Amino acid sequence: MVDTYRHKGMRKRLVDSIRNKGISNENILSAMNRVPRHLFLDSSFLEFAYDDKPFPIGSGQTISQPYTVAFQTEILDVRKGQKVLEIGSGSGYQACVLEEIGAKVFSIERQKKLYHKTKEFISELGYKVRFFYGDGNKGVPSFAPYDRILITAAAPEISKELIKQLKPGGILVVPLGKTEIQTMIKITKLENGDLKEEEFGVFRFVPLLKNKAND
Repeated sequence: MVDTYRHKGMRKRLVDSIRNKGISNENILSAMNRVPRHLFLDSSFLEFAYDDKPFPIGSGQTISQPYTVAFQTEILDVRKGQKVLEIGSGSGYQACVLEEIGAKVFSIERQKKLYHKTKEFISELGYKVRFFYGDGNKGVPSFAPYDRILITAAAPEISKELIKQLKPGGILVVPLGKTEIQTMIKITKLENGDLKEEEFGVFRFVPLLKNKAND
């Protein structure tokens, strides 16, 4: 797996463009500058790896637009050492960005083929993300509670099970909506258990489905 000076230069230009679009958290930008996105894509997309666009990764899933990755991560307000649960592993790119920030990352994927592929690949890259195969709506209760929960697919509603797994004072970020367009929502779980919701614009994500898939 090769990460050349050319790739690093292209990555820096991508990160600079994301900064110019309003992402100001330098920890996030620095983390994205260290993750070789081209390694997460099919060979047919390699020359476009550092375009600020999403690309298909198989199993009906996509690797998110880099700006969207940065935007969600900035809202999530991740701190070094925090436990983060990611719902929807996909290619593993988002999980690696979170780990580069210093988070302890737990990630769940419902697509069996994608789960095995991503788990093996991310391990080969040297990351310590813990991957799980299962229904993301149910979270990973065995390692709860979490400081942060990030949902990387469009949810028609907020899972009560995920809220249970969020620490008091914790934050959950989710693209919420039942149509092709969703609203990015930040939910903060207050110390008394109440939920505070904030909206952060509209996005377009693949749907968050229930139950495991065996393909």
